[in-house]
Amino acid sequence: MSSVLRRGSARLATVVLAAALAVAGAAGAAGAAAVEEGPQDAGGVAATLGGEMPAKAWAHIKGGHRPGAIMAGLFEMKVEGGGTLQTYCVDVNTGTVNGAAYKEVGWSESSLQNNPRAGKIRWILQNSYPRVDDLAALARKAGAGALDADRAAAGTQVAIWRYSDGVDVEADDPAAEKLADYLYKNAEDVGEPAASLSLAPLAVSGRPGGRIGPVTVRTNADGVTITPSGDAGPRNVKIVDKAGKPVTTTTDGGRLYFDVPAGTPDGGTSFTAAADTEIPVGRAFIGDRIRTQTMILAGSSRSAATAVASVRWAGKGAVPAVSARKKCAEGGLEVTAADHGDRPYTVVIDGRGQRVEPGRSRTVLVKAAEDRPYRITVTGPGGFTRTFSGVLDCRTGVPEITTATAVGDTTGGTGPSPSASPDRGGPGDGSGGSPGASGPSAPAADGDLAVTGGGATPVTVGVAAALVVAGGAAVFLLRRRRTTAVDD
Repeated sequence: MSSVLRRGSARLATVVLAAALAVAGAAGAAGAAAVEEGPQDAGGVAATLGGEMPAKAWAHIKGGHRPGAIMAGLFEMKVEGGGTLQTYCVDVNTGTVNGAAYKEVGWSESSLQNNPRAGKIRWILQNSYPRVDDLAALARKAGAGALDADRAAAGTQVAIWRYSDGVDVEADDPAAEKLADYLYKNAEDVGEPAASLSLAPLAVSGRPGGRIGPVTVRTNADGVTITPSGDAGPRNVKIVDKAGKPVTTTTDGGRLYFDVPAGTPDGGTSFTAAADTEIPVGRAFIGDRIRTQTMILAGSSRSAATAVASVRWAGKGAVPAVSARKKCAEGGLEVTAADHGDRPYTVVIDGRGQRVEPGRSRTVLVKAAEDRPYRITVTGPGGFTRTFSGVLDCRTGVPEITTATAVGDTTGGTGPSPSASPDRGGPGDGSGGSPGASGPSAPAADGDLAVTGGGATPVTVGVAAALVVAGGAAVFLLRRRRTTAVDD
């Protein structure tokens, strides 16, 4: 691994704790409507695309409907809270956006969804640069002659594109092309990596006077710090284990509960899980509320990962718990509403009413337009409101009309622009350079939680929509890799 990926964790441990406290404080300071459900976070790493490609070289796409020169290489991202990521592109026909925010997701939430060759891409990442930093040994194995970082990165990217996009692409440099051929021909199918940090379910509900949950922690980190939101203390709500013992740290497989005292007024709160870990190679990264090129992780320093779980309780009547998960294969989001109360309620999802019985849940598929901002509002009894917003960026295609479709009623329980990078002038030179235990919970379905909004969302969907419509001219600069002009 390169030196940038060998940072220690001492500094990040402090940063992770500070980030968790900041999230908790924000939740406590928010208005009542936002606090009741708390911020929902799919978990994992959030990062920002940098303006430089640390290793790159030219390649050519041959034939097809968009032939031409293209820069192939390694991208770098800065992790929110501390850390550095190195990534390759798995979405050759979409441009990057300078300074775009990215989030870690599973393959099913990205352009890799339903790609039977995704496992071979992960094999390439595990067996090439920068994961393998002995370039002399890599060159010998590939019969590539001499490899430097630029040639190795270009060859690796070319091999990945052949599997991610099915394009006929060749590296200009002979050594890079030999590496690409070696990786492509020898790639084996390996499994999808687990998330760096996740919680399931992300939303639970129940009655005060006992423990509500559990919420299960999954991580590759040695330990996870648990921090209740700022409003939990005044209500005497604690995060505990099955035995009722307060929890401040846990590990993979930890099962956590919200201990809500009897007589606590109806409401809700949340906790933040935070970890300092190395992100598994092969995790996908997609734009957070913006259309930008999908990336796949090639290497990371120890980085800050976070996830948030929320709870809602009520002394009588219905007690909703709502979550949403992006479903790329279905072209939208699955919104699940559960009820751990003693009365049924009607939940309105994207303008359509759905009846939820006590001890059961209701799942609705809301179609969303590809590459367009979505905003899905969910309302329920007692002024309950939840908003999910983001950008559905699963593939390149014609946008769909947003519609809601009921897909299930279950018993309670836990529920085309070119690839962007520097033009021949190089990064940053002004010539078009830089790349830019009680009752049902919302089920923990496959895939990560959709970006959620409401009062706790840092960027409103209106801003996201404005950026898309305006082309991001005021904030972002779209950079393109190819030398030929291509319309979006």
